[in-house]
Amino acid sequence: MKVSIIGGGGRVGSDAAYALQLTGIVREIALLDADQDMAAGEALDLRHGAAIYGGQTFSSGDYGIVDGSDCVVITAGLRRKPDESRLDLINRNLGLFNGILGDLKKTKLKSTSTILVVSNPVDILTQFAVQSGILPPSQVLGLGTVLDTARFRSLIASALKVNALDVRALILGEHGDSMVPIWSSATIGGVPISSVSGWTQKTADDLFQATKTSGSEVIRQKGGAGRAVGASIAEVVNAIALGADRLLPVSVHQSGALGIEGVCLSLPTVVGRQGASAVWAPAVSEGEKEGLHKSAQSLKDMLGQIQA
Repeated sequence: MKVSIIGGGGRVGSDAAYALQLTGIVREIALLDADQDMAAGEALDLRHGAAIYGGQTFSSGDYGIVDGSDCVVITAGLRRKPDESRLDLINRNLGLFNGILGDLKKTKLKSTSTILVVSNPVDILTQFAVQSGILPPSQVLGLGTVLDTARFRSLIASALKVNALDVRALILGEHGDSMVPIWSSATIGGVPISSVSGWTQKTADDLFQATKTSGSEVIRQKGGAGRAVGASIAEVVNAIALGADRLLPVSVHQSGALGIEGVCLSLPTVVGRQGASAVWAPAVSEGEKEGLHKSAQSLKDMLGQIQA
């Protein structure tokens, strides 16, 4: 499988390429970036490790190297400032993103190719990628709340001193201010989290707040997220490469699940070789359902302002 990463010279794109190298599932990785020397340097650095890890091939160049890609990952974009919401990024990033979509239209993608949008605000930009018509809507995904969910699970595990792999909990909705924690189905090793000794509403509130502000905190401390984002990208790309039909909270164009439609946001989605094959409507509490509808409306309001 061939994956092209647009923005592959940057922190997120290069970390995604490295995560894909470590997992060894994808066979060919192409890096594109406005800074072509940086992309070439990253490709060379990764190539040097090919004899140790998965033996993949790495290349860099202009949009011509995208031809024949099975998956195109878009990570290019301006970084979010510590006090800036992801939705505020739209005014700074939309022009750049539309330029990328224009260049992608000129490439030779397969009928089975997929696009994975990572650039923020990811739900809004995924919507524009869907509307571009480059590929059918089911083959256009956004990273959505895959990263938020990973952060959520890791923070729960740390607070309760359990293995993060045993934590099953979801963040759904927008990858941003209106994200929704789905506590009603959260478990630790199959045990409902609400039954864990010492669990309180304050614990839940504190953990969600820590999850919600994790991105800003990483930006404050090291200038930008990379490692966990790269791992999250690899999780989605590998599900596509393997045809794994993984249930992941990616952002896709919604058409009725939980009564939500006409906008891209994250609900549990079956991800396989040709993108999103199904969206599940999970059993959620009334409060969680209300939160998801508010999240959808928030994104629709922003789209309305942009398209006006």
